[in-house]
Amino acid sequence: MSQNDLGDWYRGIPKITRYWFTAAVVVPLAAKFGVVSGGWLVLDYFQFFHNFQIWRPITAAIYYPITPMTGFHYLITLYFLYSYSIRLETGIFAGRPADYVFLLIFNWITTIILALALNIPIVFELLVLAALYIWCQINRDQIVSFWFGTRFKAAYLPWVLFAFNLIIRGGGIHELLGIFVGHTYFFLKFKYPLDFGGTSLIETPQFLYKYFPNTRSGVSGFGAAPQSRRRDVNGDDGNNGGRHRWGEGRRLGE
Repeated sequence: MSQNDLGDWYRGIPKITRYWFTAAVVVPLAAKFGVVSGGWLVLDYFQFFHNFQIWRPITAAIYYPITPMTGFHYLITLYFLYSYSIRLETGIFAGRPADYVFLLIFNWITTIILALALNIPIVFELLVLAALYIWCQINRDQIVSFWFGTRFKAAYLPWVLFAFNLIIRGGGIHELLGIFVGHTYFFLKFKYPLDFGGTSLIETPQFLYKYFPNTRSGVSGFGAAPQSRRRDVNGDDGNNGGRHRWGEGRRLGE
């Protein structure tokens, strides 16, 4: 890939995803090459509350230690960030950057609260899994491909990743917490209003629209939410009620 091609590719990344992706590359590499100590980037309860090192919740969300043992997993997580953040930003949040920023802020706050309570120093992976989970719920019936040619509905992808990491790395807690954070947002914003007849319990603060104005005229709020599954059972083909048509999508790894 030439320098011009690389620049065109980078500039073609949607704005919010580009900021998140860039931070998730620059900060870990800065720690890797000794520009900054990784110990200053992780979330630490004592340092945050007693020494007022208020940057730690932010850096813990974009830092991941790159070592020979963790490098491959970091690249896979970075790919998921790039792929599924773009799909969210150009899908249901197309033209509504403030709403997508609020999703990321909501997930970040929820994740930091969990991390402080459970003494988790790095939440980068949790935030990526939360975004992936939300996309999978919105597109739950879309077929995705995983390693070794396996194919299944998107709704199962977060659980496949959990099982994969449980078997390969002996972990899985970060995947479960990421699923929990993503489901919290999805339930409060979409599932409760649609399936339980309630009102949306979370809304984008108005000040965010000042800094991230809609790029599509005449549009406000979150646009079309996923339809209730009860309507799908009744034979709704998804072409009415304002539901967005997602197309055929892309396979993992393409």
